[in-house]
Amino acid sequence: MQKAPPGQRRQRGRRPGRDAASKSTRAEPVRAEPERAGPMRIAKALARAGLCSRREAERWIEQGRVNVNGKVLTTPAFEISSKDKVLVDGKPLPTAEPPQLWRYYKPRGLVTTHADPQGRPTVFENLPEGLPRVISVGRLDFNSEGLLLLTNHGALARHMELPATGWLRRYKVRAHGRVSQADLDKLKDGIEIEGVRYGPIEASVESVQGANTWITVSLREGKNREVRRILSHLGVEVNRLIRTSYGPFQLLDLKPGAAEPVRRHVLADQMGARLAAELNLNEVADGMRAERKARNAKRGGAA
Repeated sequence: MQKAPPGQRRQRGRRPGRDAASKSTRAEPVRAEPERAGPMRIAKALARAGLCSRREAERWIEQGRVNVNGKVLTTPAFEISSKDKVLVDGKPLPTAEPPQLWRYYKPRGLVTTHADPQGRPTVFENLPEGLPRVISVGRLDFNSEGLLLLTNHGALARHMELPATGWLRRYKVRAHGRVSQADLDKLKDGIEIEGVRYGPIEASVESVQGANTWITVSLREGKNREVRRILSHLGVEVNRLIRTSYGPFQLLDLKPGAAEPVRRHVLADQMGARLAAELNLNEVADGMRAERKARNAKRGGAA
């Protein structure tokens, strides 16, 4: 067991926020790390095991709930290896689950956070039964709905949130008022509003229903309340916003409140060869296929 070097800044945890696939402003690429391949911060190990977020792990340590090699841990500035015996509330640390992704239809009226200071209902209090502890890939605000990606793996979430990933987010928007296609076309070069620069946006008028206009909006940045602020600047007020896709992952016919897993081989294909290898996605998918093949062969032999 190794103690972190003196003066090293403590790493703070991140918020625990159908096939074919967020909130980060970091410019540098984030590399996924193998599960417990070497020394790892204790808070990170607890988070990888799906017990809590890193911040929660730090609080658990302060409360004396974490024991390493027979001693109560009093500081999160420790690294552990696979040889260390870790107990949380007297129970062994679970084996980290392989990375997995879910498509979830976030309904309106939920906050994408694990705890809301205002006491509003949260996404994570209203997930379908059977899901493990997950974090979200980015966010959707309280009054927005539609596709929200969920994962059990922090490195995967960070990679998918990176602006450098360049994945297109597509929204179906209902706005009160009228806006011309010519004004929407001007957004292709980006726009600056009250000192905030927004990148290129593709938008088109789909239909007009009474006092409302339905607009399709596609963008790659996803700044906070970006769609609402831009359309308000153009003179229309958004009264419904549905995210229909995030990169290659689509909402399709998911119902509000429902979640469906993305098959691991699909996830591996979308992440690319390097990241899939780092996250062991291909090995997990191959193992699952081999197990299914063996089960099917056994059934066939029994018949």
